[in-house]
Amino acid sequence: MTTPAADPAPPAPLPLRDSTEIQGDVIAGFRKDHVCLLFLQFVDRAPAQAWLGELAPRIATTRQVAAFNRKFSAARRTSGGDDPEALKATWLGVSLTHPGIQLLSGDPAPVPRPPQGTTLEAFADGAWARAVDVGDVDDSAREHWLFGHDGGRTVHAVLTIASDTPEDLQTAIDAQREAATRAAAVIVFQQNAATLTGERRGKEHFGFKDGVSEPGVAGFDEEDPRRKGYAKEHPGTRLIPAGEFVVGRPRVRLDGDRRRYPAADMPSWMADGSFQVIRRLAQDVPGWWAQVADQLATLKQVKGAVPTNAGVEWLAARMVGRWRSGAPVHTCPTHDPVNDASATRDNDLSFADDPDGLRTPLFSHLRQCAPRDGLVDGAPVPEAFMDARRIMRRGAPYGRPFDPTSGAAGGPDAARGLLFVCYQADLVEQFEFIQKAWINTDEFPPGRAAKPGPDAMIAGRLPDVNAGVLHYESAAPDGSERRTTPLEVRRFVRTEGAVYAFAPSISTLKALAQGRLPDGTPTAARVDAFLAVPDRQRVGGACEFWMFRRDRLRTLVLPDGQDTTDLVLRPSQDLTGWPALAGVAAVDAIVPIPDLQRVGGKSWYWLFHTVSGAQAYRIVSVADGAAHTGKVEVADRGLDQWRSLTGVSHVDAVLPVPDMQRVGGASWYWVFHTVAAGGRERQVHRMISVADGDRHTDTRIRDDAGLNLWPSLAGIDHVDAFLPVPTMQRAAGKSHFWVFHPDGVRTVCVADGEQHTDTRVGDDRPLREWVNLG
Repeated sequence: MTTPAADPAPPAPLPLRDSTEIQGDVIAGFRKDHVCLLFLQFVDRAPAQAWLGELAPRIATTRQVAAFNRKFSAARRTSGGDDPEALKATWLGVSLTHPGIQLLSGDPAPVPRPPQGTTLEAFADGAWARAVDVGDVDDSAREHWLFGHDGGRTVHAVLTIASDTPEDLQTAIDAQREAATRAAAVIVFQQNAATLTGERRGKEHFGFKDGVSEPGVAGFDEEDPRRKGYAKEHPGTRLIPAGEFVVGRPRVRLDGDRRRYPAADMPSWMADGSFQVIRRLAQDVPGWWAQVADQLATLKQVKGAVPTNAGVEWLAARMVGRWRSGAPVHTCPTHDPVNDASATRDNDLSFADDPDGLRTPLFSHLRQCAPRDGLVDGAPVPEAFMDARRIMRRGAPYGRPFDPTSGAAGGPDAARGLLFVCYQADLVEQFEFIQKAWINTDEFPPGRAAKPGPDAMIAGRLPDVNAGVLHYESAAPDGSERRTTPLEVRRFVRTEGAVYAFAPSISTLKALAQGRLPDGTPTAARVDAFLAVPDRQRVGGACEFWMFRRDRLRTLVLPDGQDTTDLVLRPSQDLTGWPALAGVAAVDAIVPIPDLQRVGGKSWYWLFHTVSGAQAYRIVSVADGAAHTGKVEVADRGLDQWRSLTGVSHVDAVLPVPDMQRVGGASWYWVFHTVAAGGRERQVHRMISVADGDRHTDTRIRDDAGLNLWPSLAGIDHVDAFLPVPTMQRAAGKSHFWVFHPDGVRTVCVADGEQHTDTRVGDDRPLREWVNLG
């Protein structure tokens, strides 16, 4: 009796192909022959939001790009490999730098003080701050960059325009430049790139096929039914969890690896977005090939190191790990099989049988960027470890090919290179890890007597990073004799600009166009600080306060009453409208100087704000009168001027101790600030005092303690600001305050006396219930 064959299992669903949230270039890939990147700086928030509001509905989604690419690939197969002329599209993508998200959202801290060593820290730092760490030194030093350098214009947004034809690309560029002009934006830099033509198609300027080793994505690419975990019709291409490229999706599980920043700790607005690295990499083509020739001559002086008929192409292929066609040296050691399509697309490689790099040198570009199972001598490397280091590469060559017969445009000094673009969910553990731990070091793989040397194609010698010495391993045909030949290489790939950006989801783009981040609460609702208008307290049955919120301030009115709310007095104003706030991007905290309130018609304050990532303070004054003229009395200084703030890096909020103001010639305060502990950050508080007098001597009264010591703050992890309830200050021995925190506002009371017992008064209320915070 025979058993009928079972029906084949249906293919697994591919939900990512239908995503209308993930931008189309991240997973699907634009795959266009012509591309342009516009690096934009905005000078004003409102027109920038209008620009993004118009752009967001036009950003290509994964669903759109995936559907087009499927049709395009099917048409190419039908036509025998030719591009179908009837199928054309122009795609738009956009990414935002940390300053760009700050500007659009109005939030100076869209990534709340990120833990050290995390991708959030790298994003907030930007490429400029991390240039040296990733090997951008010497002639690649950031001071020489064309874009992204600290002394130049700030890049807020990077607009990607990709099209099938140069004419369609130019039409789209013209339209986007016009839109940028309407938004009063400055085009900091424009970088065009295009697929090379003719025999160079699909190759970079050194002449080698590019993009052979791109990863597949689980949930987007079909799985090979004959080989689980690998992409169908792409031998050797592993399917990587989408969370390695898209924030908030499942990631690779690494046993014992705790360095990776958990997706759960990422801001919710980053879900379905991806971190983008952009680098302009100039290539000195004749210099690199001349170097290959020099090193070949060195090897030929060592008997038996290379075959007698080995030419420059032979050694160049070993420096790259592949022949020009893309065929790996590992499986095609003698020649380039240019007419063998299966060989030129071969990505199904294992280096387990070549631990010493006798066939594919350890310093080759292929093994430095994707070591596979040849990572460690004689020991298998978990596939998960490799999967967690993958990046999704995009980009294209720019400039004319090197051709000295074509005049200056094709000469050695003409601008040419690779516009490198990649996407990942973790800047530190993916892009930066590859650059620092693999490409630039001369000790990868580690633990070898003769250091393998840096990536022979794109690194070369880097001062203070590596010695630029490669160790070429060779053996006699019978394996009886081993040789290690040192080679010296210089760098012929130069970084000319770099940017770290973030490609948000479509929903986040639309929210940013409205001036908020989609975390359920408009960013405008977060409060930085309050300041009582000195001559407008309890006047006409009301008190006036200035409310500082991101880069703006608003005057609000609080009528007398125990359970009051606020009234709008006048619209928000830019901080730049106050001379006392010149150069202040956002007010972190502001504290009245106790013995200089309404003295000679002026009131003085300590104002804390952040400059280039570090908090400083200045002393400002505000005059009585309708104009409330402000002035900087003492310029910015560091927090080290406050002895009581030793160990404090960022003052978040300050609350005067109600019954300890101007008592015995001093005033006491609770200072709330943020500290790092165990790789995470938390808010703590300490008590300080400030003496009256010209010196205002400050002293720490009590050391740092957690918010858990305040019963009234139960459930609050971070206090943004305190606001006194005007009619409830030292009433019957108690003072009431509104506490503003990310999830709402609550009322608390603090009793006079040594213990200063605090009590929660009522439940939290949504911030939107305050008129000025709606």
